[in-house]
Amino acid sequence: ELIKWSGPPGSIVKINFDGAYDGCHYKSASGIVSKNAEGIAILSYSETQKEVPSTFAAEALACRKVVQIGIEMQWLEIIIEGDSLAIIKKCQSKSQDRSQVGGYIHDIHKIIDKFNNIVFKYTLRSENGLAHILATESLKKTEEFYLLKNVSAYAEKQKIANWMREPD
Repeated sequence: ELIKWSGPPGSIVKINFDGAYDGCHYKSASGIVSKNAEGIAILSYSETQKEVPSTFAAEALACRKVVQIGIEMQWLEIIIEGDSLAIIKKCQSKSQDRSQVGGYIHDIHKIIDKFNNIVFKYTLRSENGLAHILATESLKKTEEFYLLKNVSAYAEKQKIANWMREPD
């Protein structure tokens, strides 16, 4: 059974992120999608990065970009969801991070004070499918985009699947 994506309450914006990593070439891609309470895509985004040391760093870069987009879009109340439990926990923690992604986490902590309400939540990969598709396809195609009120063509199937449930 597929797990259906659930929308945020009220006027809060939910932003899902994922990082994809190519260890042979040390590059990554970030996939980001934000939706309102009705599940309508407000924004979808992907970018690629070079000289990324690890999968862990790819996830941290994607999370940092989510926070930056939240500020750019002037969303004051957001829920950020990702399927990297370690990165989510680091974002939730107030202590200084001394790991290899500590610089990215420090950047995130500096930015989050600008929000009225920000929540970092872990989500299962099955609930993060659209962000995952955006990241993996962007990495394969070295494609970047920033779309308002839309998602890329290759993510349309996943968008529809997020709304449907398979029978038992």
